[in-house]
Amino acid sequence: MRQAKVNLLYPPRMESRMPLIIPQGKEAVDADRLTSRFAGMRVHFIGIGGCGMSGLARVLLDAGAIITGSEPKPNPQTFELIQRGATISRDQLGELLSMQTELVVRTAAVPDWNAEYKAALRYGVRTIKYAELLGQVMQERFGIAVAGTHGKSTTTAMISYALMQCGADPSFVIGGTVPQLGGGSRSGLGKSFVVEACEFDRSFHQLHPTVAIITNVEEDHLDCYSGLEEIVESFRDFARLVPADGLILANGQDANVLRALDATDFLTTPIAARIETVAVIESGKVPDQFTWVANVSGIQNGCHVAEILHRGQRVASLKMSIAGIHNLFNATMAVAACAAAGIDPAKAAIAIGAFTGVDRRMTEMGRFNGAVIVDDYGHHPTEIRATLRAICEKYQPARLFCIFQPHQHSRTRFLLNDFAASFAAATETIVPDIYFVRDSEAEKQRITSAELVERIIDHGQDARHIAKLADIPAYLRPKLQEGDVVVTMGAGNVWEIAAELRGA
Repeated sequence: MRQAKVNLLYPPRMESRMPLIIPQGKEAVDADRLTSRFAGMRVHFIGIGGCGMSGLARVLLDAGAIITGSEPKPNPQTFELIQRGATISRDQLGELLSMQTELVVRTAAVPDWNAEYKAALRYGVRTIKYAELLGQVMQERFGIAVAGTHGKSTTTAMISYALMQCGADPSFVIGGTVPQLGGGSRSGLGKSFVVEACEFDRSFHQLHPTVAIITNVEEDHLDCYSGLEEIVESFRDFARLVPADGLILANGQDANVLRALDATDFLTTPIAARIETVAVIESGKVPDQFTWVANVSGIQNGCHVAEILHRGQRVASLKMSIAGIHNLFNATMAVAACAAAGIDPAKAAIAIGAFTGVDRRMTEMGRFNGAVIVDDYGHHPTEIRATLRAICEKYQPARLFCIFQPHQHSRTRFLLNDFAASFAAATETIVPDIYFVRDSEAEKQRITSAELVERIIDHGQDARHIAKLADIPAYLRPKLQEGDVVVTMGAGNVWEIAAELRGA
């Protein structure tokens, strides 16, 4: 096959990969890393710049693999990989592939007609999706997989941060940027490998966790699931992946999670692992059916304070640095996961109490005319409700303006009524056009933002449709004053409004 001219991101370093740096003494905890199945393997990543892909590439580099990849949109992750020894092209034409390439990795978002993927097939190279490689890497470690409709990124980040602070030197792959962790991924020398386990495309079925976390189960990703029953079954299949000597940490207050783990409802293979339930109690009376409980004692500086109990015994105190009862639940899950990895729960709780969040999770961006500007990734009705409640608890705003950019036409259509009822805490909700991703053109024609606005108004809330993001700042600026809060919400590019208002 004729090779195209290679459009490299940056001149490659002379060495093919960075050397392993092995700490001495008690911190040298994982000698097995030197005998990884990936040592010396030539692996190519299609779209290497994403959070997950770049994280896995980093882990494989440190395991001794020879890494190439493509990334049309260079970012700090790609340049760091280059400095660590990877060779990366701007194009996705297959110019870095050869007969010596042993494995090609792509995400679920890379289609079959992608030119680089087709080139890999012509070479006869074995191709797998990101999730399958993630599972193979996890097989070499003590895998902690965090699944659930909501809270995955934050819980994964909390566990990773606590393990780092407690000296466990973990590896992790998180679907978001975490300032305190220096990004969203890391290759450590410890045995723990913490990953965000996504149910989209059933990708989490490729994992091999020793500890599995299920934060919650709701309707979402209805472009690849027929409905809630199929989603519950998918989470049940995920739980079956945990071995008999493993552990499942489950939301004991979520009916759908409990259905997924119901021992009377097994149709095929039973769940072998031990199950521990996690709950948050605000009433003060702690029921005894939960294994782990956060017993709320109050709110300080807009953030919850709680006592953590394990089987009825107090094991830690937790004072949060991020707002929201949902984040207290995530933190309790994280304490339990750290305990499963051998960390003292009290020490884990201290570390998690200092955790300041994942980027775009209720991130304070700045101020405009005295109004606080906040940005958040929430794109599901439950996430909207939880975030708006947390904002009210933290800031107690005189007025709360929510700019919500719906993400996917299919999600908006399937969950339309739930979306419409989720903005009750907002003084005014502003909805731009739906962020178009993954859906077909036919699906795009079936729902509009204007219809969502009409439904919000039907619920007695003040809402308006401003189609273009660029027109929203001009509408908001004359209205904002001291005591107001503006939150931009959505998984698309709505954050640009927060950035513009902050810089105005």
